[in-house]
Amino acid sequence: MALHIAKRLLRTTTTTKSPSVAGLFSSFDRNYSSDRITATLFPGDGIGPEIAESVKQVFNAAEVPIEWEEHFVGTEVDPRTQSFLTWESLESVRRNKVGLKGPMATPIGKGHRSLNLTLRKELNLYANVRPCYSLPGYKTRYDDVVRGVVESLKIITRQASLRVAEYAFYYAKTHGRERVSAVHKANIMQKTDGLFLKCCREVAEKYPEIKYEEVVIDNCCMMLVKNPTLFDVLVMPNLYGDIISDLCAGLIGGLGLTPSLNIGEGGIALAEAVHGSAPDIAGKNLANPTALLLSAVSMLHHLDLTEKADKIQDAVLKTIAEGKYRTGDLGGTSTTTEFTKAIIDHL
Repeated sequence: MALHIAKRLLRTTTTTKSPSVAGLFSSFDRNYSSDRITATLFPGDGIGPEIAESVKQVFNAAEVPIEWEEHFVGTEVDPRTQSFLTWESLESVRRNKVGLKGPMATPIGKGHRSLNLTLRKELNLYANVRPCYSLPGYKTRYDDVVRGVVESLKIITRQASLRVAEYAFYYAKTHGRERVSAVHKANIMQKTDGLFLKCCREVAEKYPEIKYEEVVIDNCCMMLVKNPTLFDVLVMPNLYGDIISDLCAGLIGGLGLTPSLNIGEGGIALAEAVHGSAPDIAGKNLANPTALLLSAVSMLHHLDLTEKADKIQDAVLKTIAEGKYRTGDLGGTSTTTEFTKAIIDHL
């Protein structure tokens, strides 16, 4: 079941959108019929270039029609972005409408603007979808987690709350999900979280076929640990999303296995690995590229390249389930190169 659900993640459907939502998700209506699609690639820092290379090798072996436009973090702050990300790199994403990002590290305590925050703010990425599902053949505490997490990436305003709530219900409807749970702390944060819930209720009225419920974040964390299958789609403000998504990742093996796709206005989609840059193993050929690979799969689903996406995802899951080639964080001894080659052999 987990594999079946995984194959359906972020796939375009022919479900009719309501007029109020149609403009919000224009990215799903784009025509990607050209022979080659240009996508922006941020290899990132630390292990980023190594796992980005794995993605490129797998895409090449699977004959994915993607041309990468690579941009690297600068060595000096760009005054136009107030960060190490250059204005040209942001323009690349705006132009291409789609991209993939490896882990990026911002120096702590140096007064620099966060690289991830720069991307989110400058590209107006308002929602982050983090599917959470068990990988067949990889033993964890829970073996049948098949749910998804949707989180807001903006401060709590009416516009931002309505937008992420609309996306959560749209996602649920187009993926055959039956329930949306709004996670909050409105019993304490009455004005901010109260506004968020009011917006979720407003949107829920448009989707009577989807069950809507509200869960206090404290209780949500406890219930996720006790029985994660109680939930389906979770929608919440950014702070809670950071906490809950990491908790869910822990249930299925860690951030090294968790994909992520950011959704922004104007049809922009930026897939990313949400784990750290792991500078301690950078350049040692030990990194696990699974999270970035599965995030790239989400990007392909967004582009409606379903056949290629399924082919790569199946190869990744088969390699992990087989158990012969796994990186150290998965309990194996394989190098990044060996793990990547095993995936290519399963294509």
